[in-house]
Amino acid sequence: MPGGTGNVVRPTSIIRGAGGGPTVLRIGLGGELRRRREAAGVTREAAGEAIRASPAKISRLELGRVGFKERDVADLLTLYGVGEGEERAQFLALARQANAPGWWHRYADLLPTWFETYIGLEQAASVIRTYELQFVPGLLQTADYARAVTRLGHTDAAEVERRVELRMRRQELLTAVAAPTLWAVIDEAALRRPLGGPELSRAQLTHLIEMSELPNVSLQIVPFSYGGHAAAGGSFSLLRFPEPDLPDVVYIEQLSSALYLDKRPDVERYTAVMDRLCAQVDPPDRTAQIITRIRAEI
Repeated sequence: MPGGTGNVVRPTSIIRGAGGGPTVLRIGLGGELRRRREAAGVTREAAGEAIRASPAKISRLELGRVGFKERDVADLLTLYGVGEGEERAQFLALARQANAPGWWHRYADLLPTWFETYIGLEQAASVIRTYELQFVPGLLQTADYARAVTRLGHTDAAEVERRVELRMRRQELLTAVAAPTLWAVIDEAALRRPLGGPELSRAQLTHLIEMSELPNVSLQIVPFSYGGHAAAGGSFSLLRFPEPDLPDVVYIEQLSSALYLDKRPDVERYTAVMDRLCAQVDPPDRTAQIITRIRAEI
């Protein structure tokens, strides 16, 4: 790990990666606390006792899944042998920064914690690779399409509009300075699924063609003719970050929760599946032609 001795990095390296926002900062700080704990030979049970919490909470802290209380970080640093001085002050400053709300905090009443985490990761990613089986990826949806999808699970008109607003706000990252690379692979079923009528569907397909022309967006379609393929298990996303200390993350959304996988074997397995899928289907330069044909048939 760069910037330190053995497996321990200085907190200043986390500060350099803090531009990704509070979610990435929590992950970086949590990972560094885990390394400090392991270097000190402290178990999760002992760390939990030090802050009057369970080992499970220590695990969530170290994964960046929850916010940090400055008092808890101070107690853990003492336990790990990080005494008074500049280094300790930097850790505590990071803990305060990690609790700062992201722009999506104004939608917190709509967001389950597990999806709020994903938005933070999405905003900080340098590369987003996604395979979608049922719907057009959220980052590529028109407002009307997003509204039709949202109405499948929500009936309150005001809530639907706020959810659509949130989705449109997320999409701004694709045209922002230092925008991430989005590489989306969409099953043909998602493009042909009728939502809101033929006009809406055709407008969504036109939007996909336009988005695929952005220099940072690559789009591939998995046609019905391919039958079974490498990603037959279901939709998932892979996120990569510019900070070298942060691992890639696999995101798998479920009905009422999500899985976040960052262990190397899991990430490598999903990366291999995505690579095989992209190699199996037509390349991005054929996408506009494929979508144009589907649009003409709707």
